[in-house]
Amino acid sequence: MKKNHVKIRVIYADTDAMGIVYHTNYIKWFEIGRTELLRGMGIVYAAMESKGYNLPLTEAYCHYLLPAKYDQIIVVETELEYLKRASMKFNYTISDEDKEKILVEGYTVHACTNNLGKIVRIPSFIVEKINEQIKFEF
Repeated sequence: MKKNHVKIRVIYADTDAMGIVYHTNYIKWFEIGRTELLRGMGIVYAAMESKGYNLPLTEAYCHYLLPAKYDQIIVVETELEYLKRASMKFNYTISDEDKEKILVEGYTVHACTNNLGKIVRIPSFIVEKINEQIKFEF
């Protein structure tokens, strides 16, 4: 399974008055991990959208284990769990910089839609790029 790792420094704007990361920011960091994983496979969101395809979020899950704090460096690890005809599921682990403590685990599921918002089969140019890295049967 192909994974990627992205380091992010927690900025003040992502925290509450106690310097602890506000819970919705983890979903934003999931997006950064997902975007960079796909980019590493040769799939750039902007190019995909210019061809008339989108990957809207249909499900998100986030299990908060330990808080991230202001100025801390975190690591977002992302992997693609599955690729189906019209959807994808990504798993995420957010840990401290040394990967000694897992802060958050979660996943997101994305449908493939056209510019009219209709669910469509994931186009072959995406499937081919992914299958160069990971072999999925569907």
